[in-house]
Amino acid sequence: MLLQINVNLWAEHDKRPTKGDKEAFRAAPAQQSPLAQSALFAPPISALLEKMEPAEEPEGSASKEEPQETLDEMLSRHRQEMAKLHNKEMSLKKAAAKGSKAEQKAKKKQVEDEISALQTRLKAKHSRELASLGYKPTESTEKGDLDILVKAIAGVKVAPHADSAKTSKGARRRERRAQEEAAREQRIQEEQSNIISDRMIENDRLERKLEPLGLTINEIKPDGHCLYRAVEDQLSLHSNSTSPYSFQELRKMVANYMRNHASDFLPFFLSESKKEVEPDSSLLERFEKYCDEIESTAAWGGQLELGALTHCLKKHIVIYSGSFPDVEMGREYKSELGSGVSNPSIMLSYHRHAYGLGEHYNSVVPNTMR
Repeated sequence: MLLQINVNLWAEHDKRPTKGDKEAFRAAPAQQSPLAQSALFAPPISALLEKMEPAEEPEGSASKEEPQETLDEMLSRHRQEMAKLHNKEMSLKKAAAKGSKAEQKAKKKQVEDEISALQTRLKAKHSRELASLGYKPTESTEKGDLDILVKAIAGVKVAPHADSAKTSKGARRRERRAQEEAAREQRIQEEQSNIISDRMIENDRLERKLEPLGLTINEIKPDGHCLYRAVEDQLSLHSNSTSPYSFQELRKMVANYMRNHASDFLPFFLSESKKEVEPDSSLLERFEKYCDEIESTAAWGGQLELGALTHCLKKHIVIYSGSFPDVEMGREYKSELGSGVSNPSIMLSYHRHAYGLGEHYNSVVPNTMR
């Protein structure tokens, strides 16, 4: 019976016993147990184990599937990844600005090549991830990428058929602001290849302008409040190192002054404003929103705000620049030599190429203050 079982197993594995195997079996001592005798004809144990092992389950079949990332979460992550890449680019370019001109040129080329490769990979990665959720831009790839950036900054959800639902006025306003910011960022990116040399040229011109006057630059934090912080720094120089107004208070003063003298600012606001005119809002409403932003956000200050500051503080303001002619505002408040009236001027510097984010203001102080 055992012999018959072993023969069947041999047949199952296409391994039939040879003549020598059979003779060895017949010649085996009689005292051998039937189990020991059958071992001569048994297939390898590994072959039997293989027949007994269950088939492996596909990898990951037992694990629970992770929840899929939503489109809003993906856009938020994309924005963070783009910001990290931008910060890395600025850091590399800042490091490349050191050394001789030849070294700077070589480093600049290496940085440009590295950033270009990183941008290409990141762009392709984002496109694949968005495509996995069904997002397909209807126009060119560049336009689609810009739309993604705009929507991410604005906090507006991107959908394959976004025009199917009517957006609110607040959402349209946020999207418009995001479009302006995205366009500005795009312009800055286009100028990145020349930003190092432009900054160096601008700083050199400004230093040569200030040095004969015994003046130098006191750096101000570039956080959107730079104009007001620079004025605060100037006021502290005139008030025993303590400014009578903080930069937040200066913002409120400017906003209130512009509201109370709207007729003096509206023509300039209309000519300088590049915002899309909303059909359901008047010029006065848009001007009021602009004043609200001055008061409660980190909106950058410019010509309009400088005009308000000179009247709020009754100060003569001078703005030095290495890219443009110097500007004076509030001449009526300027102290004349020999007049016996002490009303020191506020001295600022305007930098067009100081940072990748755009315009910037610093405080100008005497060399003896540094």
